[in-house]
Amino acid sequence: MPQILKAAAEYSKENLIRDAAAFVSRGGVIAYPTETFYGLGADATNDQAINRIFEIKGRNFHNPVSVIIGHAQDINPLVRNITDSARKLMDVFWPGPLTIIFEASDRVSPLLTANTGKIGIRLSGNDIARGIAEKTGKPLTATSANLSGSPECEDADQVIEQIGNQIEAIVDSGKTESRIGSTILDASCEPVQIIRPGVIAREIVQNYVNLV
Repeated sequence: MPQILKAAAEYSKENLIRDAAAFVSRGGVIAYPTETFYGLGADATNDQAINRIFEIKGRNFHNPVSVIIGHAQDINPLVRNITDSARKLMDVFWPGPLTIIFEASDRVSPLLTANTGKIGIRLSGNDIARGIAEKTGKPLTATSANLSGSPECEDADQVIEQIGNQIEAIVDSGKTESRIGSTILDASCEPVQIIRPGVIAREIVQNYVNLV
């Protein structure tokens, strides 16, 4: 069974984030809450840890893996450039449930890009998810904490049921806020393309950028 990390009177959220980040920094894999579903977190600069993500989920290596960052400026080493539309989306919707796809820099593992040359990045609106990435100083993998093809997990019990025996820790903050995944937009070129509809509706996005 994984270690359950849950904030309490004698165990602050800061200590919880510290301990979760320590698992990640040691090459471990954890489940953690976001504002949508629970995510499966590993150091996104550690190929061995990323490989474990694919093994745990039973995920096809042809599917890319997005990442969560701790601060907006943490995007700079990960991307080749930031288009005007991407910058506007970042300014309006980050932190929040929006994953933006960029042209990846050479520093990004091909395991994350699935050899597409692109990387999905999100500055989560959940302070635990964002805090873990901030504490490690590394991007955090942000794929959903479930078996491929199975329902996304809304709480720690669902994570335990699906993959609990394969990960080191679960950050338990109760049920997540949303029953819908993050919106994914490809802003690596103009106009912006919706890759996956999600929490932020097309009608809202098109108030700020041109869409395909």
